Order: sequence, then structure tokens, then C-alpha cells
Amino acid sequence: MSRLLVVDDDPVNLEIIGEYLENEPYELAFAGDGEEAWKMLEAAPFTFDCVLLDRMMPALDGIEVLKLIKADERMRALPVVLQTAAAAPEQIAEGVRLGAYYYLSKPFERDVLVSIVRAALGSRREQIEILDRLKDKHGALLLLADASFEFATLNEARLLAAALASQCENTPAVSLGLTELLVNAVEHGNLGVGYAEKTRLLAEDAWAREVERRLALPENATRRVRVRFERQPSQIAITITDCGPGFDWTEYLQLNVKRAFDTHGRGIALARQLAFTSLEYEGCGNTVTVTAPLPDSR
Repeated sequence: MSRLLVVDDDPVNLEIIGEYLENEPYELAFAGDGEEAWKMLEAAPFTFDCVLLDRMMPALDGIEVLKLIKADERMRALPVVLQTAAAAPEQIAEGVRLGAYYYLSKPFERDVLVSIVRAALGSRREQIEILDRLKDKHGALLLLADASFEFATLNEARLLAAALASQCENTPAVSLGLTELLVNAVEHGNLGVGYAEKTRLLAEDAWAREVERRLALPENATRRVRVRFERQPSQIAITITDCGPGFDWTEYLQLNVKRAFDTHGRGIALARQLAFTSLEYEGCGNTVTVTAPLPDSR
């Protein structure tokens, strides 16, 4: 069961969120201010799968807690949903820039809250499951110097992301970043799922089914994502190429305020910010190369 830490200095808001999520398959913990939340996180950095964090609090506010989370390597990949009534563009930009996975504007409806939390926890849960499966199997990969891979499905994307990330420093963050890029190569690159269409499919909880449907179409039978892995003296270099026509990747390199309240659309920017030392697209945008440090490179 996924574990969610809810942080708000208003007891009424804590009660409302608890009621909104009481029928969801989550274990909830509550903190009444930022200091209490940070003590809980610091004492057990691997306990929670997501933090639903109020921005405006006395003493240690949500922004300061967010900074602490993202500065701690153990929690850098932990998704944070920042909830706030402060919806000015510059305030949203600050939270997004600091790595808030999602944004919620108060007051929010139950369906919106559930959709955002479900999206954040879904990617987190898949990442943890795959990393657990690889714990005892990644040793042989230490001998891998140069390799090529091909895959077609979402499950294969996630498995490969975790396997390659296990060779890098800060494995959880790199796994999250690679997953975003590899899944994007499947859904958008090979299968042509656009941004607006994905927004609709996620709202209808139909995204995964639509991806599977498109994978089964005859015209997609031979489409594969190609991945090149290279171990360099102090880092890993990974190049990902899909079969699509590319896209305007420049607008996705930075965390965009306009997409702050969407259920997706921040993966590339977060990967660039949290997971990799470099992230560079080539040509039309259907090829991207990322680098990440080796565990013993510092």
C-alpha cells in the first residue's frame, strides 16, 4: 500500500484531504506544520511514497520543506504535490523550479486531488517495484561496458530504466528520469499519443489501455525504441532513439508554469534537473543522450 504524508497547518484542510482520500488504497500520515513534517521525513526517509505539501505555513513553510527534500539524496526522487492558494505565476514557478512534482490550487475538488495523487504515486510505485526486482541481479551489469538494447512496451521501458540506473550514482532519481524518457519514447515517439490526448486519457484512467491497444496495431508491430549504453571513465552515457517524427523539445527542458497543474508534462524537465549531469536532444527530437555519474566517480 502506498504511503502518503499530508502536511498542512490548518486542521480543517487535513480533515478534508483525509475524507477525500479515505476510500483510496493509501496509508495516510499527517503533519500539522513544516517542522513536524521534516522531522518525520528525516527520521524515516524511505517511508513515504508521496508528500502532499501546503505551501503557506508558519515557521518552516512548504517551499523550505521542498528544498530540504530535494537536497537529500535519499528523497530526491520522492514526488511532492504542492498545494496552495498562492497561484501567482512567479509563486508557481518557484515551486515548479524547485522540483514540485505536481501543483494543486486551493480550493480543489476531490476528483482533481485523486487524479493528481494517483499519477504521482503510480510512477513511484512502479519504480520501487522494478528496483526491488533488480536488487540481486544488477551485479553482472557492472561488467557491461558498451551495449545496445531494443524494446517496445511500457513494462520493458521501466525494467530497462531500472537496470541501467542501477549502474549510476543516485539510482532512484536516475531510474525515475530514464523511465520518463523511455516511456515518452514509446507513447509519444512510437505510438503518437499527443499531449492533449494523454491529458484526456489520464483523466479517464484509460492511458495504459490505449497504449496497449496501439501496440497491438499492425502498423506498430515493428516499431522499437533503441537504447545505447556506454560506460565512460567517470560516467554512464545513454542514448535513446524512437521511430517517431520528433517534437519541439525546447519547451519541455524547463519546468513550465503553464503545465504546473496538469497531470503530466514535467518529466523531461525533472529528469534534467534531478537525475542527469547532462540531457541533450538531437535533430528533430527523436534522439536524446543523457549522462549520469558512476557511483565511485566522486
